Amino acid sequence: MLTPVSGAVPTLHYRATALPIVVSGRPRRPRLSSSSEMTIRSRSWDRANTYSHSAFPPERLAAGRESTVSVCLPARNEARTIGPILERLVPLREAGVVDQIVVVDRSSDGTAEIARGLGAEVHAQDELMPEHGPVLGKGDAMWRALPVLTGDVICFLDADSERFGAHFACGVLGPVLCEPAISFVKGFYRRPFRVGDVTVPDGGGRVTELTARPLLNLFYPNLAAVRQPLAGEVAARRDLLEQLPFATGYGVDIGLLIDAYALAGLDAIAQVDLDVRQNAHKALRDLGPMAYAVLRAVAVRLEREGRLRGSLPATFTPAGVDAAHPAAAEPVERPPLRSLRAAA
Repeated sequence: MLTPVSGAVPTLHYRATALPIVVSGRPRRPRLSSSSEMTIRSRSWDRANTYSHSAFPPERLAAGRESTVSVCLPARNEARTIGPILERLVPLREAGVVDQIVVVDRSSDGTAEIARGLGAEVHAQDELMPEHGPVLGKGDAMWRALPVLTGDVICFLDADSERFGAHFACGVLGPVLCEPAISFVKGFYRRPFRVGDVTVPDGGGRVTELTARPLLNLFYPNLAAVRQPLAGEVAARRDLLEQLPFATGYGVDIGLLIDAYALAGLDAIAQVDLDVRQNAHKALRDLGPMAYAVLRAVAVRLEREGRLRGSLPATFTPAGVDAAHPAAAEPVERPPLRSLRAAA
């Protein structure tokens, strides 16, 4: 059983009107609670470290960058979308915005052949660091890709985005390339929800709104203003990424965010508005294992910080007819790549 450590349970307070405290005849403002101070900190960060992709056109990045850049797309059966994505990315390489475009693939639908035909460098996920056993998910593929990515700055993008634009890459790369104090960037966007032929403006990102953001608000309130903690559009300095552990599955994105915050600090993180992202939606019952992976990634970090005690279950058991077949939920976190090199 998991047990919060002593003193970690939030204290409940009654809401009351704050009266000024008078000292030596002068009114003094009431002291803010630590949670209020953290909320103010989060909002201050939001104002200072939130950008629009329009601030980073390709011409600005090509002319001003001093770092080499690698773009990486982990892919699994994305033949429908990988072509249109690469058709937007390859011109960025030709324009001098990025140096390397890599697809790390584990597909059976021809994704790799399409990517090679459009000029991307393609690596089979199972051939990257095979001494660590089978590839366990998206996060594992990202971690294994690090040794073949040559850039000082690394940009990860999802390979299943529809209506992809070059601004997805330029947007998240912009703060890292143009702002020396920024080391880690997340994208955010509006998520339309599509059912059949009907699309409504909002409603996507259900795991984000119902699991990820409430967890950050509760346990990492300084990160509460991060709009899309599960976004796969990420750019970061290689030096930072090589010091971070990678959850092997769906929890990788929130895990990297929390760990980047712990190592580099809030001011080293930025987020960029990428407008709209459309992708295929999963059935509601399929979101349970995804939400569980996010929850488990946060719980692992709380345990590591001494804020949670007890063994963490390694599986998610769905209700109903599939209850006898629990879905594994990323039992492994890959260690920081730098630690492996130090041990070699």
